[in-house]
Amino acid sequence: MTPDLLVGNNGEMNTATTREQLLEHAELLMRQRGCNGFSYRDLAERVGVKTASIHYYFPAKDDLLTEVMDKYTVHVRAVLQGIDPSLPANEKLATYASLFRNAPTDKICLGGMLASNVASLSDRARESVLAFFRLHEKWLSHVVAEGMKDGTLTFSGDPEADGRWLFAMLQGAIISARLFQDPQRLCDVVAAVQCRARATH
Repeated sequence: MTPDLLVGNNGEMNTATTREQLLEHAELLMRQRGCNGFSYRDLAERVGVKTASIHYYFPAKDDLLTEVMDKYTVHVRAVLQGIDPSLPANEKLATYASLFRNAPTDKICLGGMLASNVASLSDRARESVLAFFRLHEKWLSHVVAEGMKDGTLTFSGDPEADGRWLFAMLQGAIISARLFQDPQRLCDVVAAVQCRARATH
């Protein structure tokens, strides 16, 4: 099937395919409501298609969840790879933390949202979420190990543990900022990480 050309809400032609629009809107709905907080009918209304069209691309909701999570992870991996590898470790960490600074309070990280719904995820979807968490934790662990070696970072001495708690702290701050509708809660945690990175330089 050739890609569809859909008319956007502003009346202009949107060159995104139906599949791409479904993935985009599904990601937004998941980040706002969780994987159990929306139906194919909700998604159909947003994209302007029939629910049968969604089933054509994603026969089961699990297919949709998994592909959205995988796509999100690919994007995040590219962002992490875009952090200058020649920077000292402490600057890499500060740059990473800054990525969280302007996170919106009307939705949260897709990985964090789906992790909170883990009891209702299939094994396949759960593996996709685990891959997302491991991506961050591994990247952070590598930076911490590098910082311990070059003297720009000082943490517990266990890079893997440090990678886990750093990511958990930022994820928790995102959730707290949304709960209280207070972006400063996230900014405070981001600033604390950046301050730690500067202080150990």
